[in-house]
Amino acid sequence: MNASAIPHPPHSRTGTGGETHQTADDADIPTLTTQQGTPVADDQNTLRQGADGPALMEDFHFREKIFHFDHERIPERVVHARGYGAHGYFELTDSLADVCHADIFGNVGEKTPAFVRFSTVAGAKGSSDVVRDVRGFAVKLYTKQGNWDIVGNNIPVFFIQDAIKFPDFVHAAKEEPDRAFPQAQTAHDNFWDFVSLSPEATHMVCWAMSDRAIPRSFRFMEGFGVHTFRLIDAQGRSTYVKFHWKPRQGLQSVVWNEALKINGADPDFHRRDLWNAINAGDYPEWDLGVQLFDDEFADRFPFDILDATKLIPEELVPIRRVGRLVLNRVVDNFFAETEQVAFCTQNIVPGIDFTNDPLLQGRNFSYLDTQTKRLGGPNFTHIPINAPKCPFHNFQQDGHMAMHNPKGRANYEPNSWPQPQGGPRENPRTGYRSFPQEQSGAKTRERSAAFGDHYSQARQFYISQTPVEQTHMKDAFVFELSKVETPAIRMRMLTHLRNVDEALARGVADGLGITTLPDAAVGPLPVRTDLPPSDALSILKNGPGSFRGRKLGIVVSEGTDAALLSAVQEAAHQEGVETELVGPRIGNISDDRGKILPVMQKINGGPSVLYDAVVLLPSAQGSTLLLGEATMRDFIADAFAHAKFIGFSASAEPLLDAAGVGASERDDGIIRLTKAKDAPAFINACAALRFWPREKRVHAV
Repeated sequence: MNASAIPHPPHSRTGTGGETHQTADDADIPTLTTQQGTPVADDQNTLRQGADGPALMEDFHFREKIFHFDHERIPERVVHARGYGAHGYFELTDSLADVCHADIFGNVGEKTPAFVRFSTVAGAKGSSDVVRDVRGFAVKLYTKQGNWDIVGNNIPVFFIQDAIKFPDFVHAAKEEPDRAFPQAQTAHDNFWDFVSLSPEATHMVCWAMSDRAIPRSFRFMEGFGVHTFRLIDAQGRSTYVKFHWKPRQGLQSVVWNEALKINGADPDFHRRDLWNAINAGDYPEWDLGVQLFDDEFADRFPFDILDATKLIPEELVPIRRVGRLVLNRVVDNFFAETEQVAFCTQNIVPGIDFTNDPLLQGRNFSYLDTQTKRLGGPNFTHIPINAPKCPFHNFQQDGHMAMHNPKGRANYEPNSWPQPQGGPRENPRTGYRSFPQEQSGAKTRERSAAFGDHYSQARQFYISQTPVEQTHMKDAFVFELSKVETPAIRMRMLTHLRNVDEALARGVADGLGITTLPDAAVGPLPVRTDLPPSDALSILKNGPGSFRGRKLGIVVSEGTDAALLSAVQEAAHQEGVETELVGPRIGNISDDRGKILPVMQKINGGPSVLYDAVVLLPSAQGSTLLLGEATMRDFIADAFAHAKFIGFSASAEPLLDAAGVGASERDDGIIRLTKAKDAPAFINACAALRFWPREKRVHAV
């Protein structure tokens, strides 16, 4: 089937960056206008100085569009509404004084207070945690030179290249306006219609369909600054930088079938996990890594470093780890802190600067406007969670909920009043200075032609995944597109996937019952097939190597083997693994030595999806009792289907048989525990997190 045979919206053309322009060429097509009625010539690109230059404040269409979008919701955030935060600190471990004069990067060992908020993007405040979505990873650093916000995600690229498209993207991703569903998911026509008409989204869509979008925990996911920023040294020299947060406990996600069941069993799964880990003293930690590069690298890199839909592989620019982020304190009050915290990309400190990334330029305007509206006015910085921890002085006054105003007579400058009445003055020595980048070019609504390659890095991401991860991606595309009711949208998406990988496109088509693939979409630039795989892009290639920080569910009953249970718990404790007892009822039961065991979960309230591995240790009598529980069969069947490690005692064999995991079905991930010394070996085996060979047989993703 030819791509031209797939119905496309009429009156469309492609811009220099491959973006779709739909035009009012016929008299019966209304012309898009501003709210003032001014006709709009280009709704795809922000006005900037030159195709690769900075955005211009005079762009009234962008300002009106983004302003209205920022004010769509009160008081809930439009995006990232469901979030969870914690306090901690950043500790510098390697000085960056050679490339940056920011105080936070100067003194090794110095600790800077921090607040981090994790979030989903699409869902409302009341949605579930483990949905397929991008996760926000926003870090507020209370430095001695002011607050610095690194407002990032757990994915290093984004769906769009220009901030003028942000309202359209979010509108398409959120619930459809006529029916107000689906909530907290993108498996619907509007989202896939938008991304299939926006080739620039192809790379990010591949990430969103990967396991990166269903993380096991906030603690086990990466964070990225997304954009290219600048570091400025003491002499005013610039170095480009991309920011990375690397979890010290490794990467881990769940499988899709598991995610669905977690949301039913515990919609607060991620929140609870972070709360419990911090309160247990198992403080989450990340390394701050930076990718540093100069103009020479930027010029020879095959993609534009200002394009937010692109990344720089770590094999080309290695990560330099310079500090660690530790979360060691939960909030005192969720609303006062997590809900009222205000992150703004514009919040930077001396030594950090922006680039002309058109998405970043728009975010710098949008975030401040959004917070001003959402938190009631311009004084949201007076709220303690947003206030700097360093001295601050200015002449800003009044406004809604002003907590402090300038003291004395002077509320302006310059003034002739002596100190201290005269108030603060600008400081040329320590004050913030922007990098004096030279810029020229005509005022234009145009995207840089270098932004036009939408498929090469998407292909690189796909081939960097293990076969297990590739299968998960294919299944995710099939699931999402199967919920799309319009055949033309599904076909249009396949034209893009053919540029990513033929096997992926064929697998998705097969899953959708499409026998003939459409022609591949033709972009402004050819697809590069010479980009090598990057191991850093895979979750499974960057696992933890241990079971530390994970959770083990242990099924017990009256008369459980005390020695075996104690050995499992001790081996788990030695490895830093949390254990939880699951039984026929909650409360106290007795093992075979009469010791009281505190059972925290009843079998029908503590399904195996809540645990990273499970052990079955009921007594023979308890096993007989549990055979009558359908949820016990589900407990085992789900753990088996989700490729989890399962330990069991001889008395639990009837339960395995009843769940369809008889002797002929058992593999090396199902481990018999006959004596106490078997327990450490089982915990060591669990370091792999999943027994992935099983998935080929079960295929429950």
